[in-house]
Amino acid sequence: MSEKIAQRALILATFSFAANFSVWTLYAALVIPITALWHLNVLEVAGLLSAPMLSGALSRIPAGIVADKGNPKILFVCQMLICLPPLGLLFFIENYSQLLLLGFWLGLSGSAFVFGNRYVNDFFPRNRQGTAMGVFGVGNAGAAITLVIVPILQENFGWHSVGPIYLLGLLFVALLFLFFAPNRPSHVTDKAVQSLCWYGLFKESQIWRLGLYYYFVFGSFLALLLWLPYYYTQAYQLPLPQAMAFTLFFVTTSSVVRALGGWFADKYGGRSVNWSVFWVCLVCLFFLSYPPTSMTIHGVKHDVHLDIAINVWVFSVLICVIGLAQGFGRASVFKMIHEYYPDNMGRAGGIVSAIGALGGFTLPILFGMAVDFLGFYSASFMLLYGVLAICMMAMYFAIRAERYHRKLQEAASYNFLEDDDL
Repeated sequence: MSEKIAQRALILATFSFAANFSVWTLYAALVIPITALWHLNVLEVAGLLSAPMLSGALSRIPAGIVADKGNPKILFVCQMLICLPPLGLLFFIENYSQLLLLGFWLGLSGSAFVFGNRYVNDFFPRNRQGTAMGVFGVGNAGAAITLVIVPILQENFGWHSVGPIYLLGLLFVALLFLFFAPNRPSHVTDKAVQSLCWYGLFKESQIWRLGLYYYFVFGSFLALLLWLPYYYTQAYQLPLPQAMAFTLFFVTTSSVVRALGGWFADKYGGRSVNWSVFWVCLVCLFFLSYPPTSMTIHGVKHDVHLDIAINVWVFSVLICVIGLAQGFGRASVFKMIHEYYPDNMGRAGGIVSAIGALGGFTLPILFGMAVDFLGFYSASFMLLYGVLAICMMAMYFAIRAERYHRKLQEAASYNFLEDDDL
């Protein structure tokens, strides 16, 4: 197979995934003007942000099943066409309930990752899978398209116009991919290995561990790109353009670095990269979790008053470091999936990515609940700190268990009666 054909497949798939990701995260940019217009509370905002994430997450499991059985290219195009009607209907929305229901339909664009990933997987050998999937994952930068374009459209034409304009853009991308993306290689068959059926994957603890890792590196990435515009405007009282600019930088850097993360995963192994990612995020979240604090130290002669808080610039640096680490982590998790399930990438990838994408649904709601309950905005990062701690414990015990079984197998295979040195 020609290298040029493989590169064309990767470029067009990445471009199409970026377009779908921009649709999937559309509410992240729309929620600010809608909140001001309809006077939504924090839980209503969280629900609105979470609706597309839920349907996108759940749709990834059946998407993975059909992607292994069918033609990923055709399925990818069909998925984009299914997402066109809700974009057109955005023009007619009149209340919160309608917008919430439409969000579930728009969320089907989240399954694009599974079809695109399965499509790209057919064009590259095993030793280049990490890099190829890392480049494809750069399509996460589609969220940056939304953060840039939607405020401009909203300011000039009103937020109702955003949906129809996005409809035309997604239709163009679907036709471009249909007519110019190469068909899958001739040596690839539609038959996946049947020794591991899709429901059998749910019985494997490895799948759940990988899903947990992806819940943090991808699910929290989704949650943050949805939450950060609101966080910046509320916690730091930034105007919307500045909040969008900071969020845009977070999304873009985290998405672009995923290609480099795939290369590192190919070179050093997915688990090693992921373990390093967790440690970097743990340190950053420790500082982000600390709420603004005022304290008085009663001295011998006078009291000393201290105000401890992270300013917007330190916050932005820390959140950017987390985003970069998560970009590496998203690539390394899918490298691990390919190492464990090379012949079931669609199904295994669909399940893991579904679990991860559920973070985009659950975490914004939990963020809102944590802020309401504790009364300060850094509570959302305390929650992420706890999720990360669970991930690290799961990986630590998994590594210990594998080492134990490896030593047990070595001991069982060793027969001292056959040792020539005795």
